[in-house]
Amino acid sequence: MFSYISPEARVPQDHPLRAIRLMANAALKELSPSFSRIYSRFGRPSIPPEHLMRALLLQMLFSVRSERQLMEQLDYNLLFRWFVGLNIDDPVWDATVFTKNRERFLDGEIMAKFFDAVVTQARAADLLSDDHFTVDGTLIEAWASQKSFKPKDGGGSPPAGGDGDSNVAVNFKGTKRSNETHASYTDPDARLYKKSSGSEAKMAYLGHVMTENRNGLVVASRLTIASGTAERDAALEMVSTVPGSSRITLGADKGYDTAEFVKDLRALKVTPHFAQNDTNRSSAIDGRTTSHPGYEISQQKRKRVEETFGWAKVVALVRKVKLRGLSRVGALFELAAAAYNLVRMRKIIEQSA
Repeated sequence: MFSYISPEARVPQDHPLRAIRLMANAALKELSPSFSRIYSRFGRPSIPPEHLMRALLLQMLFSVRSERQLMEQLDYNLLFRWFVGLNIDDPVWDATVFTKNRERFLDGEIMAKFFDAVVTQARAADLLSDDHFTVDGTLIEAWASQKSFKPKDGGGSPPAGGDGDSNVAVNFKGTKRSNETHASYTDPDARLYKKSSGSEAKMAYLGHVMTENRNGLVVASRLTIASGTAERDAALEMVSTVPGSSRITLGADKGYDTAEFVKDLRALKVTPHFAQNDTNRSSAIDGRTTSHPGYEISQQKRKRVEETFGWAKVVALVRKVKLRGLSRVGALFELAAAAYNLVRMRKIIEQSA
């Protein structure tokens, strides 16, 4: 039996992935020089970088939990084959080979460049606000257990298993543990951290995004070591990437309301539209800011940043990452932000058409 129908003919013309694929291809075209630098011209042919990036996007868009499941879907799913660029009779890559090739992107800052290319498309389509932004951070659970959190003074070796059971019982009840005296031997970059006083401390990183207030698109993202000042430090870094020299506004929750941070923002020509933190203290945001009509609008718009975190954690599966190390997890977080923008941009363009 033979068939002359291509995967292109099997995908409906109004399928949502068509618009996403066009935008992804435009971003990948901008990355062609970067691909040339990280791929050798000699040796056996490797996975084409464009195929690899589109496969990674599919993994996030369809919440595929592992590379092996992704390869299985690519083997028999015509929609996946079409999006990646594989013909019906093209062999699917081995999961290990796919993972090894993915490391090129994690080490070559490709994810960050892909995110920047997507943001550039959004700016060219006039989908971004140039004056009003929102910043926030969220907890990203590391691929490290509480049992891996061992003392730094020579007691950090992995616990020995007993009776052939690798999941040994470790009792650290009553033991004082902190990031100053302990570290994870499986992921040294992870930190024991919690965002609120009533929550459980977990081995984690902090993910940060800055969104524009017109359509809620992500214009900057960072992943940092979890600490008490990481959110404000990342906000300053992301604000500095905004093009132009005109004054902008920045909305945020009350956790950003500190006198020093407000002073630093005003020096950068940024008007802080933070929620006031006046519990047992005075807020650094005075009446000159809160009485302005734009302040109330920023307070309404800033809550949309949670949609980014919700999508990334539930759909893109970055609630608990399966990679280790700050740079590798950071690259994954950048790709999740780019994937979120592609989904949002498709809906915005479709609604405005």
